[in-house]
Amino acid sequence: MAKTSLCPTDTRDMMLAVAAKIIESEPILTDADRALGDGDHGVGMERGMHAVIEALSGTSYEQVGKVFVAVGTAMMSSMGGASGALFGTFFRSGGKAMGESATFGSGELAALVREGTDALMARGGAKQGDKTMVDALVPAAEAAEAAQAAAGSDDLAAALAAVAAAAEAGKEASKDLIATMGRAKTLGEKAIGKPDAGAVSVAIIFATMSEFVPG
Repeated sequence: MAKTSLCPTDTRDMMLAVAAKIIESEPILTDADRALGDGDHGVGMERGMHAVIEALSGTSYEQVGKVFVAVGTAMMSSMGGASGALFGTFFRSGGKAMGESATFGSGELAALVREGTDALMARGGAKQGDKTMVDALVPAAEAAEAAQAAAGSDDLAAALAAVAAAAEAGKEASKDLIATMGRAKTLGEKAIGKPDAGAVSVAIIFATMSEFVPG
């Protein structure tokens, strides 16, 4: 039977799994950022996710949105720099958009990705095509909204799978772009062929969420 939603405890455990996966992926993220920037993205994400684990472990929640607000707050307060502010904004804004919901289903997923992405874009100023994490987030948000609207929209596993696939495709598409923001902007055409490190993080996050809720 399709998994329709997660309770707050399962939602917390999903984000703990995400944190562990990002920590494990630090070398991948560092290499991706070193190719285009100063190479500190992996270490920053690792530090942020250690803070997430500390914040979530042993904590009980009655509303799923508060799990994501806690994730964002931990990242924002521990990482520093642009990545901390942007990922923190994404999770905090997306979590608040869920209101008082006690379950994480396709509707909450759509709220997380759309509201989080819009808030992140407003804060950072990036748009799709700038070779940033936005290139993975915008298609992910579109996939989340499409899954919510589709027949059988109560299938959380299918919605997460669609979001993860869209984020991965967006990350891959970022390889073909010339950066217009950040340190990578100075590379010009030399940036072609390499994905944005933030987009790599986004793809890993949604892939791990999808793996947590198998179809």
